[in-house]
Amino acid sequence: MLVFHTIKESAAPTAVALGCFDGLHIGHQKVIYRAVAGHELGLSPTVFTFDASPLSDLCGKGAPRLMTNSEKLHLLEKLGIEQVYMPAFSEVRDFSAEDFVTKILDGMFHAQRVCCGFNFHFGAGGRADSEELARLCASRGIETLIVPEVDVDGLPVSSTRIRALIGEGRVEEAAGLLGRRFGYTFPVEHGRQLGRELGMPTINQRIPEGFVLPRFGVYASLVRVDGRVYCGVTNIGVKPTVGSDHVLSETWILDYGGNLYGRAIPVELVGFIRPERKFDSMDELKQAVYENAETARRMVKSARFGE
Repeated sequence: MLVFHTIKESAAPTAVALGCFDGLHIGHQKVIYRAVAGHELGLSPTVFTFDASPLSDLCGKGAPRLMTNSEKLHLLEKLGIEQVYMPAFSEVRDFSAEDFVTKILDGMFHAQRVCCGFNFHFGAGGRADSEELARLCASRGIETLIVPEVDVDGLPVSSTRIRALIGEGRVEEAAGLLGRRFGYTFPVEHGRQLGRELGMPTINQRIPEGFVLPRFGVYASLVRVDGRVYCGVTNIGVKPTVGSDHVLSETWILDYGGNLYGRAIPVELVGFIRPERKFDSMDELKQAVYENAETARRMVKSARFGE
């Protein structure tokens, strides 16, 4: 898959999916699939997105992210996308809607099909909507496919709804909207070795500022290491028993004892076990962690999404 961090001319005619696509939930995927279907027409399935939320540029701070750019690119490639344009929002911020269609979609991408969601906005100030996109594209002979709202349990699927569910610890419901388990891939850092002293070594991963924060507490998890999938017990929080001042994901990978320091390891949250709490003794903490491990094994075994 080709990835461009600035706007360049496409070497082939394209079917372009437009959007921020944070989380790449099941609604986003419907947009992506329509672009991928353009391959049958000889078009290169292409995504136009941004390296950060436009709100970060306009307001200085965007909504917490559901995935990193590297995770987004990895999933887009799995979905069948051949090209991704991921420039800074500032590169197109001042384009009028008409200029965006004529100079970028037509002039640079040679788009013959453009796909977006029903609530897509573009052009300077975000003043143009999906209907305006269809009108402008039609004037250039470009097909436009607009994906309608996707509902689950009577409510629209959206990145905002998913962030709220994750913040409440309802990761199983979030998985239903994402079409996969919510997870993250961050480098493993050195910790205080407390888990190793207790006979349950953990991997510590700092959750960066600007990334969505799950509800603090203990989760059943799945951890992918060297092509194998392991059950895990993950604590999200500030480590109240030993003291800490930043949000950390600390995972005991059951049935694994290798050294993962410095490696970016994928962790997927399967289900919420209990809130974070402080223990009076290390023995009490150790007993609770073993109980969490048994609960985690049961939850992983019955999880909606397989390995």
